[in-house]
Amino acid sequence: MTEAAGNLRVSLVQGATLWHDPAGNRDYYGGLVAPLRGITDVVLLPETFTSGFSNDAIGNAEDMDGPTVAWIREQAGRLDAAVCGSVQLRTPDGVFNRLLWATPDGDLQHYDKRHLFRYANEHQRYAAGRERLTVEWKGWRICPQVCYDLRFPVFSRNRYDVERPGALDYDLLLYVANWPSARAYPWKTLLRARAIENLCYVAGLNRVGTDGNGIHYSGDSAVIDFLGHPVSECTDEEVVATTTLLAEELAAHRKRFPAMLDGDAFTLA
Repeated sequence: MTEAAGNLRVSLVQGATLWHDPAGNRDYYGGLVAPLRGITDVVLLPETFTSGFSNDAIGNAEDMDGPTVAWIREQAGRLDAAVCGSVQLRTPDGVFNRLLWATPDGDLQHYDKRHLFRYANEHQRYAAGRERLTVEWKGWRICPQVCYDLRFPVFSRNRYDVERPGALDYDLLLYVANWPSARAYPWKTLLRARAIENLCYVAGLNRVGTDGNGIHYSGDSAVIDFLGHPVSECTDEEVVATTTLLAEELAAHRKRFPAMLDGDAFTLA
């Protein structure tokens, strides 16, 4: 976090994604986010927000020149905010569950989901990403990840480097997800754990409704502060919730409780 960083407004767009309907989902989520112009800085859409979490959707995977990439860039410009969410995207190296991060200036970055959900055979059809992404926005350093990544704390570890301005890798950890209600307790618990251990805010955005495989999602999207306390929590319904993250409070906590100085140094393979 830079010294000039102000507070950051984050919007959780907890929707009921339509099954295998990219055009319908772009219209649906476009309608949900339209009122956010001027009142938010970051907009979170669910994992695989154009199709739902489906191995069969791989056949309709778009590429980086497709309509969804164009749509998310358009939304960022229209809302004057960063917009992120994941979709299936085809590349010469395979189809990735790719999180897109679009900003109003036209910039587009991406993160490819590293941990593929073996329980649902995601690893048999999709290619796994390797590199972690950190972006800078409004003076905040932000690390976006996808769903199952939440279960792997080493990958998300907020490392401290006294040689680098800002010292810690990031200030806000994001998760976009399709996390079934059958495992709601781990979702809620792990969001809190990641915030506490990494001395950061965490925003987790999940979907609601029942998908084409009959799997139910209870939402439970939340923003968690650096002490593990919920700043904002959603229930089992369609909702758009905007929360303000406080830069001075985060900086004060890190100064008061500098656990990062006692962390273990390591390199991710």
